[in-house]
Amino acid sequence: MRNSRIKAKLAQNQPVLLTSLHYPDETIYEMTSLMGFDGIWLDLEHHHHSVATAERLLRATRVGVSDVMVRPAKGEFMRMSRILEAGATGIMYPRCDNAAEAREVVRWAKFAPQGQRGIDAANADNPYCMMPLVDYLKAANEQTFIVIQIEDPSALAQVDEIAAVPGVDIVFFGPGDFSILSGIPGQMNHELIKDAMRKVSAAVKKHGKNWGMPIFNTDHAKEVLDLGGRFLCHSADILILKNGLEAIQKNFSPLGVTFERRGS
Repeated sequence: MRNSRIKAKLAQNQPVLLTSLHYPDETIYEMTSLMGFDGIWLDLEHHHHSVATAERLLRATRVGVSDVMVRPAKGEFMRMSRILEAGATGIMYPRCDNAAEAREVVRWAKFAPQGQRGIDAANADNPYCMMPLVDYLKAANEQTFIVIQIEDPSALAQVDEIAAVPGVDIVFFGPGDFSILSGIPGQMNHELIKDAMRKVSAAVKKHGKNWGMPIFNTDHAKEVLDLGGRFLCHSADILILKNGLEAIQKNFSPLGVTFERRGS
């Protein structure tokens, strides 16, 4: 059972930085982990990856040091155990409505007495029956982290109760969906967004938990850090590639090179 780099750093009140990887290519996961990023965000909510694909990507990551946080879709509780057995270090649960739903996430992601996760112990997280059962159960509960997303104004109203749930490690504010559901799509500097950040910060501080959100730039990161946020998620491979390709177009256009762009 691998120790969580993220949990260790958060326990020391150190900031952690994750990046999102969109493309299902093992070499990208391997390179990112070898470069020493604290974590990789692997999304199974919006992307088409299967658990089998996720398992390959998780295996590639183990060559380096990065944790992998996997996000299933809302309500996919049974999928969590397969994700964790494949070697995920953390579960991010989207669109959490209330504390009862957060407790359900803990129930499926943690072994007794913290939860009711089923035992197999024959997959990568044990690994492969090599750890004594008692040691494995203890390590899995201690090293697995749970991230609960607040993405709806109605959930924000219950963030204090959600943050209080035992087993929830991190409350993650999702400004994208929150802005749409609040009627201010994409207005990331709106006072409703700032107010939500302050409310999440106050709730986790009260209950001794951590919080974070997607980070737009270093100035935004400082704003989150100043509010006590330590769980920072920045950029994605698809954005890095897109920005790089656009930079090539910008550099070569003055030389008379033309491009037929179809995506706008």
